[in-house]
Amino acid sequence: MTPRWVLLLAAIGVIFLNAIVFAVFWPAPAPPPDASPAQRLYLARCATCHGVRGNGSWRATLFLIRPGNLSDPRRMQALSDQYLFDITKNGGAPIGRPGMPAFGFHLSDAEIRDLARYLRTLASP
Repeated sequence: MTPRWVLLLAAIGVIFLNAIVFAVFWPAPAPPPDASPAQRLYLARCATCHGVRGNGSWRATLFLIRPGNLSDPRRMQALSDQYLFDITKNGGAPIGRPGMPAFGFHLSDAEIRDLARYLRTLASP
């Protein structure tokens, strides 16, 4: 007979694996019909971790990722447009924030600038 702790451990493992699969295959939020190109980019590329409103998502929490709160006006005011551009283009690894992926291979510089401007709107009241 199998010890109970082995069965319990297996059940926890199955639940954890199901949660990961659920999180990975959950679709990105659909943009509203009147969404700007920058808002569409944000929802497609950023909302997975930063959340629709910029204050984090349940997926990031599940994977123990703590993305920056883009809805905090004080925090966003302290960040320059160049910083937002650089971290979006090059990722966070060069500046000690390894959880932020680089999007410079997927997005043009103009798209990244538009996205940085859109991020400012998330912190507005």
